[in-house]
Amino acid sequence: MNRLAGATSPYLLQHADNPVDWWEWGDDAFAAARERDVPVLLSVGYAACHWCHVMAHESFEDAGLAEYLNAHFVPVKVDREERPDVDAVYMEAVQAATGQGGWPMTVWLTPDGEPFYFGTYFPPEPRHGMPSFRQVLEGVAEAWHGRREEVADVARRIVHELSGRAGVYAGLAAADLPGPESMRQALAGLGREFDERSGGFGGAPKFPPSMVLEFLLRHHAATGSPAALDLVERTCAAMARGGIHDQLGGGFARYSVDAHWVVPHFEKMLYDNALLLRVYLHLWRATGGPLARRVAERAGDFLLRELRTAEGGFASALDADSADAEGHSREGAFYVWTPGQLVDVLGEEDGRRAAERYGVTEQGTFEEGASVLRWPGEDEPDASDQQLRERLLAARELRPRPARDDKVVAAWNGLAVAALAEAGVLLDRPDFLDAAVVAAALLLDVHRDGSGRLLRTSRDGVAGRNAGVLEDYGDVAEGLLTLHSVTGDARWLDAAGELLEVVLTRFTDETSGALYDTAADAEPLIRRPQDPTDNAAPSGWTAAAGALLSYAALTDSERHRTAAERALTVVTPLAGQAPRFVGWGLATAQALLDGPRKVALAGAPDDPATLALRIAALAATAPGLVVTPAGEDQPVVDGASAAYVCRRFTCDAPVTDPAWLREGLSATPKEA
Repeated sequence: MNRLAGATSPYLLQHADNPVDWWEWGDDAFAAARERDVPVLLSVGYAACHWCHVMAHESFEDAGLAEYLNAHFVPVKVDREERPDVDAVYMEAVQAATGQGGWPMTVWLTPDGEPFYFGTYFPPEPRHGMPSFRQVLEGVAEAWHGRREEVADVARRIVHELSGRAGVYAGLAAADLPGPESMRQALAGLGREFDERSGGFGGAPKFPPSMVLEFLLRHHAATGSPAALDLVERTCAAMARGGIHDQLGGGFARYSVDAHWVVPHFEKMLYDNALLLRVYLHLWRATGGPLARRVAERAGDFLLRELRTAEGGFASALDADSADAEGHSREGAFYVWTPGQLVDVLGEEDGRRAAERYGVTEQGTFEEGASVLRWPGEDEPDASDQQLRERLLAARELRPRPARDDKVVAAWNGLAVAALAEAGVLLDRPDFLDAAVVAAALLLDVHRDGSGRLLRTSRDGVAGRNAGVLEDYGDVAEGLLTLHSVTGDARWLDAAGELLEVVLTRFTDETSGALYDTAADAEPLIRRPQDPTDNAAPSGWTAAAGALLSYAALTDSERHRTAAERALTVVTPLAGQAPRFVGWGLATAQALLDGPRKVALAGAPDDPATLALRIAALAATAPGLVVTPAGEDQPVVDGASAAYVCRRFTCDAPVTDPAWLREGLSATPKEA
């Protein structure tokens, strides 16, 4: 066992028995590199990463290669989900140097942390024009000892280039607030990039565009745009019927390797499924379509069944790989089927029917003639289809399961809390709401240190030592504020306010209003990471802006609204240039244009009339709407519960009829 034996990260523990003498990221590793006068080999990945597993088996488990690596480098292993700041800084360098990125990320650093050589996956033998990992190691070692000045010059130039980018986003943050024209530009840009054949945006590999879909739903709600809703409906239908969607167990894989959603990269991430649960829930709220409701409910079931931990949090991911029938680890083995396997489970007649319904053919869509289950037809499953699904799901449960990364990440649990809280009310699933409450309590009880600051991860109910980053504060606050709107419980609002105070004092540039991904007192890296663009989940910048805006609407705090507005100015230039990569910023800006509206409820919280008004408000489509108990100046009406709809200190006349409330909140207003 090496030094990783004492780690808490499942990804690091996967490497604890490597012959490589791994270190965790920290001062001790760089001190050792200085003492030995050797470079640091930084290897970054995550537990569900398929190619991380491949490189580990091919190279890091090779005793001879490990002996050379240990002799010439200080090897450092990082879980990108524990240290997104480290990952972000060096991924930026990799992408700048090579034009691409990915995991495993492999970077060579000076003992001062300055990068000078980059890559991702390296094969054990030369392949497809790529050198072997051993050849790269030997080349870097030779350069370090024989051309040190050249190496140092490369490192200095890279660090200088990265530091020069520090003011880019602060400059963008000096733009005007996004207005209706920004929203129209974004819609036009998304329309140009839309895949008319298969839905979604761009080509292969194709990722679920969760945050963009949220913007489009809000834009439709605000303007009545049929084009915005059409992009959402076609994309959601294509994903739901494709192989990226687990047709048996619910939930979604991380992305499709093709442009048509047929074959997924099979790992399942908490953030994707929390975000997509909310997207399909909001689509169903807008249209009442049965497909959207079915997918949303099964996504919630997947979260509770597959990712919920014993402590009530939600695990990070399920692996892409599992054992096949011969016991060999293989990507997708848990999920794919042949026609013969369907017949073995269901019998001849039902097996043939299942093959037709799920698009399983003799040729297959995946490796070795196996097929990823899809739903090629446009009809909804009937009762007999449901029986087939349940029988296949039960049979699949007997297969070796993919490994689960059971660390709890604060930000992604915040996303899950928000999605499950809303779904619990709108789908009449008390178990979803109960799960959201328990997860939120875990975040507050375990993921805060003695000063109230967030910690990034926990495992088995024990917090890790890594400080929370901006996305943790933004997404956890979003979850707590949503839970407050759903329950009316003030403790969630108060806790969100405490987290947002840290955002205002530790993550915000006082001059420009720009936001940083790490706190002012965080561990210094070669540059302080900062990025307002979305990746697979909302950026910390826009997540914080959204939470600040919601908190301002709930509390009438001008300080928080001003901070949200200053942060959202970055959306204006990006709306026309790169709308696909600022979806949550656009969604938040759309809420800003709508007010956002607050519904203040007067009446006893457990009064059925008050509950009916709350559900009606939450079922409405007004962008960014929040719900909270009424103030003392907003009384019940003639002894009956009432709802006051407010925008920026101005409230409409009270409403006592839930149907009128929902209709009024869902009506398309004119944009200013």
